[in-house]
Amino acid sequence: MAKSAFVAVVGRPSAGKSTLVNALCGGKVSIVSPVPQTTRNAVRGIVNRPEGQLVLLDTPGFHLSEKKLNKRLGDVARGAFGDADIILYLLDSTRTPGTEEEAIVEALKVASKLVVAVINKIDAKESKPAETTAFLSARLPGSPVLAISALAGSGLEDLLALLYSRAIEGPAWYPDEFYTDQEPVFRIAEIIREKVMLHTREELPHAVYVAYQDSAREKDGSLEAAYDLVVERESQKGILIGKAGSMIKRIREEAESDLDEIFDYPIRLRLRVRVDPDWRSDDKRLKELIY
Repeated sequence: MAKSAFVAVVGRPSAGKSTLVNALCGGKVSIVSPVPQTTRNAVRGIVNRPEGQLVLLDTPGFHLSEKKLNKRLGDVARGAFGDADIILYLLDSTRTPGTEEEAIVEALKVASKLVVAVINKIDAKESKPAETTAFLSARLPGSPVLAISALAGSGLEDLLALLYSRAIEGPAWYPDEFYTDQEPVFRIAEIIREKVMLHTREELPHAVYVAYQDSAREKDGSLEAAYDLVVERESQKGILIGKAGSMIKRIREEAESDLDEIFDYPIRLRLRVRVDPDWRSDDKRLKELIY
């Protein structure tokens, strides 16, 4: 029988978790931007090989903060531990391990799951793999350690071989053609949010969420979908719209271009910007958005 396993990918913000999941799955599972905490939900990516199926859970960055948004993201990351057979702990070798790494290690010990430690960004000039290896040896003795570059694709075959060797015999959870199980409405919203973060990260990196409104299939087979870009203040509304609508147009066109590569039918977006004051401190809203 083939093997199967759920693998939770955890680590500090900007460790490269989403880049790694996309590279292993061979498709755009998670959005990527230079902004820490881009990932807000536990997103599933699927690797299908003759050896079996791995379901990767891409999680928000593990970040120590008392802000409600960040605490909610931390809860999502910890929640993925319970769903996992293996925990893939990704470390950024360009940064010295600090208090967040110490907190992750303590959480891993409590989880009592098999941990595979992966040192990322070894191709970067600032990489300090020996320092990261020493940290792991002292705190997670006995855990296998691999060095990779998720961006360059080096070491990924060795990583997959290791994960399959630790998986157990079991059935596949998804059909062979799946590389993610995300609903189209969620995937479209995430692509839109990625473009927002890429183009407005200096002005409002985490002040925006994307809310689905409605959609309809057109006679030509395309899907017309309406989404709201929700900000906290009126001043932020102008940033997203841009001069003569230039920014919102750029976001829409780039999102539609990416979506054309993901879906087998055209998607045409209708985007509107509106204000929802202090949504980041609204517990009910955060539970709806982050799960």
